[in-house]
Order: sequence, then structure tokens, then C-alpha cells
Amino acid sequence: MNIQYLKSFFVTVKLNSISKASKVLHLTQPGLSMQIQSLEKDLGVSLLNRSNKGVELTEAGKIVFDYANTIISLQDNVERDLKNLKTNKKNLIIGACKAVGEYALPCSIYVFKQDNKDVNIQLEISNTDEVINNIINRNVNIGILQSSSTNPNIKTQKITSDRLLLVTSLPLMKDKITVQELKKLPLIFREKGSGVRKDIEDSLAGKDISIEDLNIIYELNSMEAIKASVISGKGISFIPELTIKKELREGTLKNIEIENLDIASDYYAAFKSDYNLNPYEMQFIKFIKSSKRGFC
Repeated sequence: MNIQYLKSFFVTVKLNSISKASKVLHLTQPGLSMQIQSLEKDLGVSLLNRSNKGVELTEAGKIVFDYANTIISLQDNVERDLKNLKTNKKNLIIGACKAVGEYALPCSIYVFKQDNKDVNIQLEISNTDEVINNIINRNVNIGILQSSSTNPNIKTQKITSDRLLLVTSLPLMKDKITVQELKKLPLIFREKGSGVRKDIEDSLAGKDISIEDLNIIYELNSMEAIKASVISGKGISFIPELTIKKELREGTLKNIEIENLDIASDYYAAFKSDYNLNPYEMQFIKFIKSSKRGFC
């Protein structure tokens, strides 16, 4: 299978147009069509249905498209890593879940950088599931996860623990509620695939409560957006304590205690199980596990 032809197919699908893709790839339209036809011949399947409205994936095309994304990403990463090796660049590529990446981790990177000025640091923030996928696909070399991973391709080392607090800005809320009262509150939740959501689901399951039992008014894929929504009185939410220390101290947000329910989150450094960490990557993991990490 020709990787260049696979890339041509991938770009065509993404742009939904032979003409647009040919311009991006610097090919003629007949040349691009021939590449896709050659790929179809090599694989023995039809990948695209072409029409005046653009292109549509066949069932076989959907399978190939999903793999193409990973294969092209891996090729780019191989070229990137080999280029860095030749130029002796120290690039530390970190993926972090949003709960820690949007708040605590930037300060840690700043502190680490002070003693490692020759290391170029890139931080990618997404939810926990996406961080794991990025580690597996080598888009990032080190991940910071909320909750450990059961994926056999991933190794984890615990960094720290933190509490998930139910918080509100509404003045008339009780300081302490029962689990049954929790079901009636207007809750704002993180999206599926986030570590915060998984920790809440696991803790509630121990009380025989499912997510469906709760009054979730809407979901957001950003902890910053959730915090802003809660502060403006639009709902109530579970938020990691390390991200709202200032708001709790100033009284902008207040904690609602839930009777007989404490939710904790563990944070982990993660990397591929078959990946050999280089010295500055090992140094970063050692640093992030230490008390010197300087979480904001």
C-alpha cells in the first residue's frame, strides 16, 4: 500500500472534494483520481462514491479512512522524531487531561523549564481518552491522566491525589445534602471520556446510583467552561479542588458536602509500555511526581 496514495485519499475525504484536495496536494485532478484508483486496486475494494455533491465513503472506505488517520499521524511522528534526533533537539511533548492541563500543569512546566532551558516543551490538552490515544499513536510521549489506564500498551506512575468537590455559587444552597437530594440538583457534567466523569460515575455506582438517575442539565468538554457556568449560577458541578482553591478561599464558590460520599481523583504520568524514555523525559516524570512540581 502506497502511503502517499493513502494520504491523497485521506485529504480528499477531509475536504469532500477532488478539486480542493488536488490544490492542497499540488496535484492535477486526473493525477489525484489515478492515485485513489491505484489505492483501491491495491486494496481490492472501492473506497469512494463520487458525485456532484462531493465524495462519500463506502463501507470499506470508512474502515480505511479510520486507519489512514493513525498511519499518517505515525508517519509524521517518525519523521519528527528522526529530525529531532539529527538536530539534537530536546522536545518534550506532553498530553494532559483538561482537569490538570488547564490549571495546575502550566505552573509545573514553568518551574521545570527554569532548570531545563534547553528543553522545548509542547502541551496538548484534551480529555483522558484522547490523551491515551495520543500516547498510543505517538502524538505525545508523556501523558498526564486523571485515573489510571487499564490499556496494556500504557504504563502509569501515580503523581498525586485530589478531591472532587460538589460546588455552587447559589446563596440558598444547603451546606450538606444526602445522596438522594443530589439527584434533584441541576448538575453540569463533563463529557464522556473525561477522567472527572469516570471518577464520579465510579463513586456513585458504589451507592447504587447511575448517571441516568441525576438531573444533568447539560454537558461541557471544558472544566474552565463548567467553572464559569457554576460561578454565574447556571448550575452545580463536581470540580477538582486544585482548580478552585482561589474561588473557595474568596467565597465565590462554596462546597456542598454529600453525606457518606467522598470522591477522590488520582493523577498519573503515563507513557507507552514499549517506549524508552529519554533522560529529560525521565527527569520530567521524576519532577512531576515530586513536591517541587509547583502545581498552580
